[in-house]
Amino acid sequence: MEQQQQQQQQQQQILETCEQSLSLSKLISLQTLASIRSLVISNPNTSDSTLSSILETLTRSLQLTAPDSLTGHHHHTLKLLIDLSLRHHHHRPHFSRLVFDSLSSDSHSLLSSECARLSADCLAALVAVSEHDPELVFKVDDRLFASLCFSPCVSVRSWLLRNAERLGVGRRLLFTVLLGFTKDPYPYVRRVALDGLSGLCKSGVFEDVDVIKGCYCRAVELLSDAEDCVRCAAVCMVSEWGRMLVASSQEKNRTDCSDSVFIQLCSMVRDMSMEVRVEAFDALGKIGLVSEDILLQTLSKKVLGVIKERISHSKCTEECFEISASAAAGSFLHGLEDEFYEVRKSACSSLCTFTVFSEKFAGEALNLLVDMVNDDSVAVRLQVLETMHHMANCECLKLQEMHMHMFLGTLVDNCDHVRSATRKILKLVKLPNLKLFKLCIDSLLENLQIYPQDEADVFSVLFYIGQSHGKFAVRIIEEVSQEIEPDCDGKLGFDSARVAAFLVLAISIPLSCEHNTHSISPRIFSDAVTLLGRISRALSEFMNQDSLLAYLSQCSRLSSFSSTDFKGEEQSLHEVESDNPDHTSTEIRSAVKIPVQETGDEAAETQSWIQSKLRELATQKERRCHLEVDDEIIKSLNLVLVKVENIWSLVQSGYTKEVLKILRFCKEEVLSFNSESLGSDGALAFTLQYLQVVKLLAKVWEHFVPRKKFSHIGTGELELLLGKLDRRLREIRSRFIGMSKEEELHVLELIILTSLLRLSKVEICCYLNTLKKLASTTSQVECLYKEGSIEPSKFVIEVRKSLLEIGTSFKPFPFHQLLDSFSLKKLTLSGNLRHINAELEIPDNPSENPLPFVSGLPVGIPMDITLHNISTENRLWLRISRSEELNQFVFLDPDLFVDCSEVRKLTYIAPFYITPKVVAFSLRISIGMECLFEDSHSTNGRGGPKYALAYLCREKEVHLSVASRV
Repeated sequence: MEQQQQQQQQQQQILETCEQSLSLSKLISLQTLASIRSLVISNPNTSDSTLSSILETLTRSLQLTAPDSLTGHHHHTLKLLIDLSLRHHHHRPHFSRLVFDSLSSDSHSLLSSECARLSADCLAALVAVSEHDPELVFKVDDRLFASLCFSPCVSVRSWLLRNAERLGVGRRLLFTVLLGFTKDPYPYVRRVALDGLSGLCKSGVFEDVDVIKGCYCRAVELLSDAEDCVRCAAVCMVSEWGRMLVASSQEKNRTDCSDSVFIQLCSMVRDMSMEVRVEAFDALGKIGLVSEDILLQTLSKKVLGVIKERISHSKCTEECFEISASAAAGSFLHGLEDEFYEVRKSACSSLCTFTVFSEKFAGEALNLLVDMVNDDSVAVRLQVLETMHHMANCECLKLQEMHMHMFLGTLVDNCDHVRSATRKILKLVKLPNLKLFKLCIDSLLENLQIYPQDEADVFSVLFYIGQSHGKFAVRIIEEVSQEIEPDCDGKLGFDSARVAAFLVLAISIPLSCEHNTHSISPRIFSDAVTLLGRISRALSEFMNQDSLLAYLSQCSRLSSFSSTDFKGEEQSLHEVESDNPDHTSTEIRSAVKIPVQETGDEAAETQSWIQSKLRELATQKERRCHLEVDDEIIKSLNLVLVKVENIWSLVQSGYTKEVLKILRFCKEEVLSFNSESLGSDGALAFTLQYLQVVKLLAKVWEHFVPRKKFSHIGTGELELLLGKLDRRLREIRSRFIGMSKEEELHVLELIILTSLLRLSKVEICCYLNTLKKLASTTSQVECLYKEGSIEPSKFVIEVRKSLLEIGTSFKPFPFHQLLDSFSLKKLTLSGNLRHINAELEIPDNPSENPLPFVSGLPVGIPMDITLHNISTENRLWLRISRSEELNQFVFLDPDLFVDCSEVRKLTYIAPFYITPKVVAFSLRISIGMECLFEDSHSTNGRGGPKYALAYLCREKEVHLSVASRV
């Protein structure tokens, strides 16, 4: 109490000091302004009357003329007004309008000031206040903007160009001003102008080819600028406007135009600045169409004969297009040999894009990539292996003997991620001869000897390559047969990882897709049984331990084994799926007769047990066969998701109608896929939900686009859209299991984005709850990044920094600025998704046949429930609604579901207790699942769920009528 009285006295003294200064037409001192910030504005207990007095005092202070040497006083005063508006906006929203009106009424005197810095500060204050209140619309006068842009103050020019869209400047004027200021004498102004033009290009609103050519040529001129930052921005602009120019060119000239843009970017890969070189290689990777001879020239410093004449065939007459194709000579070669690892990594990533265009280019690029697998930088080594993995997936990785020693050397790299990446590639390659196959096996064994912790992954690779190279594997087993045979004492070296590795290779041979393999001793399969635990852990992605035991038992009981023993008609034992694209077909093998050594009942019992285990194994193999078919659907869905990624620039620019049209076509394409398989069913449902999320996000984003900021847009519509977006994201997160870390991170980043959108519109959010959710989700994202050793995105890094600033500063944080750092990343489905859903049926209850009830007494509602992919850990509730306000929740005990399969069925009678005194009424029933990752809350008082619900089925309507008396 005493402390509050003391604070009030201090505040009163400050007001009196200000009044004395203003009465003498003196500016308020900086010390007094600092006291106002600390004791009044930052104090949450300050009364409305005191804040109103401070607002009036600061506004009057702005009306005093300050000499040039004291213009900083007005700058600090404007900052105080912004803080007064934003800090108290949540509880006192009217202060924002008062501050806005005060600055607007005083704007003529401030903006007409000879001090351009003061005018810019006033504009910044008006924009900051208006952005936090949708009812306040601010748009700078075009003449005022143009006049201020020619201010002698460099910082003012830079700020105006950087914030032109926030100021509501018309695009035509902005384009003209930006293009003009690319010739500004100060480099930072030129850089901001170039960045602005790149941003305008991304919006895709230019259709005049001459305008596009003009911007492209201006960017080309600035590639020779003396300043590094300008050249870096010019490279980005050449990339953006160049690709737009290619898209707008006629079909017959498109290849020549694309080649010209590519060569122009190649000319910058030898720039003196490391940042410019990185930007150049990043830009090269975005060019989609390049001639093969140009690509081949980038790998050779010697100018090829066909390249020397390329300039004379150019269809473009502009000077900026007249660049010799020899400028591309050795571009990628220089990048891969650069002294900075950032450049080498960028060059390798860019090169990856073009390996699928030309087989010859891919072959020559591989020669360079193999030399880089021993790079000093782990980041570069990983990027090299990622590029090679991409080539293997696209069937353009042709490993030869000269490559193998360097490549296989990475299996003993001291980085576990590098070793893992190499093993992933080995699962995909097809080796041409036995010599290379032996070399591969020896390298894997060396990997196993030096790094025993890699055992499970090494065994998995051996099982893969044993299937895809059956004949070679048989030869290896024949050569090492002495090592895996018992010694003179009848003992085997089972403690040796080398022996275990050969056993894994041997047991993979029966599943090889190759025919005419030589017979294998049944003893090998018996020996493998003694290592069942170690082997089953490594092969968990193929089969479980019981199935592996049944398979080994079957093979060990055969008097001799060859591929013909697995051909028949009754049982199907499918080949284990290989990652090799050359072997996507699955061949069925079976064992009709099992020769056993026992006799009588014991033999029949053993045979029956083995047959049952083999049937179980065959079922699992059938499922993997379906997964091969599902892969085609997953690939198609991923192509659809690429289209979704590409429309993000349209979303940011506010082209909502165009975005919704594209999403509608994407949805129709997804619905055209017909799959009865469990594998792709989850992916299809996920994709449809994801398209709905992007659709809602596009509608929400429209409210944040400056040029779409109209006064008639109310907060009600935005709040409704954000609520729907929250629910959709909650459903995606809770109703799909088996998500990969990348998929989960993608969804969590969208949840972070939704929280930022709410915080950017303070008037529609519960500030503390939303901020708490933002911090919690960001923490979960960071944990996933650490678990998967994944590099955080720029967006997450910026959000994390902002949360630290919020916790250490009393200033209101401009959350809307974080939206610019978000970009919708490419989402690639893993194919392991399973959809949690339910089916609810009310039997024999059309409106003509209502259920009978007695008013005031409970009524039982019979229903048939089918649940898909539900576990006992899920908490399910029936929601029975008579109206929006009157809801009853009934908990579904998991013990009611006896069946533990993926599909569970139950006939249940749900009680409804609050029957009204009416003749007839109807109820709506749905099944919901608690989202345990949400914050705990109580739903409608007692007896309901503690957490928010994700609903698993559509609402069913139940008709009831008063029971007739007999």
